[in-house]
Amino acid sequence: MVKVITYGTFDLFHQGHVKLLERAKKLGDYLIVGVTTEHFDEARGKVNVVDSCLERVENVRKTGLADEIIIEDHAGQKIEDIQKYNIDIFTVGSDWVGTFDYLSALCKVVYLERTPNISSTLLRSSQFQIVKVGIIGTGRIAARFVAEEKYVSGMNIICTFNPEAESGKLFEKRYGIRTYSESYERFLDEVDAVYVASPNETHYEYARAAVVAGKHVLCENPIAFNGRDAEGLFSLAEDSGVVILEGIKTAYCPGFQQLINTARSGQIGEIRDIEACFTRLANPRSRECTDARFGGAFLEYAVYTLLPIFKLYGTQYQDVKIHSIKREDGLDLYTKIDLMYGQGMATAKCGVGVKTEGQLVISGTKGYILAESPWWLTKKYKLCYEDPGKTETFEPKFQGDGLRYEMSEFVAQINKNKYLLTKNEIVAMSEITEIFMEERMRSGK
Repeated sequence: MVKVITYGTFDLFHQGHVKLLERAKKLGDYLIVGVTTEHFDEARGKVNVVDSCLERVENVRKTGLADEIIIEDHAGQKIEDIQKYNIDIFTVGSDWVGTFDYLSALCKVVYLERTPNISSTLLRSSQFQIVKVGIIGTGRIAARFVAEEKYVSGMNIICTFNPEAESGKLFEKRYGIRTYSESYERFLDEVDAVYVASPNETHYEYARAAVVAGKHVLCENPIAFNGRDAEGLFSLAEDSGVVILEGIKTAYCPGFQQLINTARSGQIGEIRDIEACFTRLANPRSRECTDARFGGAFLEYAVYTLLPIFKLYGTQYQDVKIHSIKREDGLDLYTKIDLMYGQGMATAKCGVGVKTEGQLVISGTKGYILAESPWWLTKKYKLCYEDPGKTETFEPKFQGDGLRYEMSEFVAQINKNKYLLTKNEIVAMSEITEIFMEERMRSGK
């Protein structure tokens, strides 16, 4: 008898799960299925499991494909189970390729190809929509998006779009995801939602066309170069009954939400100053360093530095001034944004060619909050007072590089569950972007 074992969350049980179990069953004579607990799923990076463990076990049982169902609840259990049950073949989906190669010392390891076009849950009682997503653009961020999909329930990547056919075909060959290059409309027909990961100057047009077609939109920043276009997108989305969300991943990270709540709690008194800095010495050949018109520090990182300011002070600033250090071609290597409010002041700094301490400091009348670089991932921050002996350190849970929280929020908004970044905040960021772009045009660069 050839024994096969596979593992999974099996959340929002759908046809893709059934097909994977069918293919696993065909590999041998006896199939053991391990279903993960909520606790273990959280520990291994799954951020938004919807169904309970008991529900997920029952859904696997109903298929009649599992000869035995077990519970996976701790790291290292796969090795224990392979030895305990005398397993011949270990198998999981191809989105985990390479992850479990170490098990080949114990048994044969098989990665099963992904199942495209998963459109709905098999549970008639579930109101949670599985969102068919198409990615616009096939660059580095698109690759990260694909890698993070397995950690997010309720999302299935169906296809990609890239007008540069050669680049698209390379992506299709590597990830097994169909790529369209000629017809954007045909691409939109295949999906419920799009993730816009194309060059900055194309974001607005792609997003608008998708909203007009009745598709939900998750768009990398900037979503628009001016407040008017951003406001218009939201109005159009509201009329079309779809979600539009800007991909500022920090906004959706649980640690950042905890930090903001700490600042709002009154523990540091009245907030009087905020300083947020995000700088990287970018690769000189990268898009942000080679595109003098639509690259540079501001368009790459300014929204991250504005985020904590708008969250704590709001979007009704009294005055804003923007200063940049530029190259000869006009690309900003370092930009500083000063904002004045009635209750205090704020500074947002970003750079791609100037390096400085990338920290977030929120100063109050009783103390301050310090989050050191990379604060935009918010893995750690300190609550500090005049008496250094009273310092408190917080280390919130953080998974991956933060992208999965953004993806989870997008799915949640489509299912009408959460709203962590507001329309007013996104529009305000676009308005400041407009000021920056107008200054860039006036300078002739």
